[in-house]
Amino acid sequence: MYNKFGEFIKNKQRICIVQAENPDGDSLGSAIALDYLLDDKEISLYCPVDIPKYLRYFDDWSRVTNEFDFKADGYVIVDTAATVLLSKLLDDAAIRNRLYSAPVLVLDHHETDDDIEFPHESIIETRPACAELIYEIAVDQKIAVSKPAAETIMQGIMSDTLGLTSASVTARTFEICAELTKLGANVAELEEKRREFMKKSPRILSYKAELIKRIEYSLDGALATVHIPWDDIAEYSDEYNPNVLILEELRLVEGVKVAVAIKTYPDGKVTGKIRCAGKYGIADKVAGYFGGGGHPYASGFRTYDTSYEDVVRDLIRIVPDLLAEVSND
Repeated sequence: MYNKFGEFIKNKQRICIVQAENPDGDSLGSAIALDYLLDDKEISLYCPVDIPKYLRYFDDWSRVTNEFDFKADGYVIVDTAATVLLSKLLDDAAIRNRLYSAPVLVLDHHETDDDIEFPHESIIETRPACAELIYEIAVDQKIAVSKPAAETIMQGIMSDTLGLTSASVTARTFEICAELTKLGANVAELEEKRREFMKKSPRILSYKAELIKRIEYSLDGALATVHIPWDDIAEYSDEYNPNVLILEELRLVEGVKVAVAIKTYPDGKVTGKIRCAGKYGIADKVAGYFGGGGHPYASGFRTYDTSYEDVVRDLIRIVPDLLAEVSND
């Protein structure tokens, strides 16, 4: 299967690496790692939105641009195989036409179905992080992994596994991290860099306190939700993603099994980030109800023409049955 990657990059000199419109540490790490790994190619890194400040601990994050390379010989999409997460690209007629006419390869690690509508090849394998998949491809295709590439892959894996503590982590994940360490990735140094950028200003800390006060509990405390309206998004997102501020706090409350941070936008769009606690890995199924997807313990969705209250009402209706399923397994 990994041969698809070698075949795709063969005879291509100019390649554009594409992230979805919800960049995170794994998608950013995957994109930058490919830039390092394909050092004999002319690589551009594209994301339809600005890289959030809390992710700028990655070396070369500034290589990512909002300028789409229409002259690339091919496009590699990392960390998603979901059309809904590529809507900003597909809403642009010029980008849409280019993706329909040019070679595209999708690299993803999520369990959700590949529903990308334009023609493409794909390598999709259930793993804790897309960065882990990229490392396996590099090894299989005998692509040299430099120290910068090893560090960035390690950062991507650490980001999507909560520092190697998520339920998706496997023995192979630890083996890969050991191999990356041998290649020069120093976990302590990388984590210190991340923590420096995760520091919060007094203003953001005060805002976090507001978010905590807004938390609503349902289903006898098993479901925790918080509303993040557009005004908050506009005021705080550039400095610190509200989801990142609050989701772990939600998940770590006693009795909470499912935590959902819900953002609402003026155009009727609603997005949700889901985290599940302990053995209650139903996040992907909850997200699937709303047309999204992801991991059993960390997933997301986007829907339209609804409200925070509507989403919470649906969550209260569907979560009990989903929890009952995992309890009976």
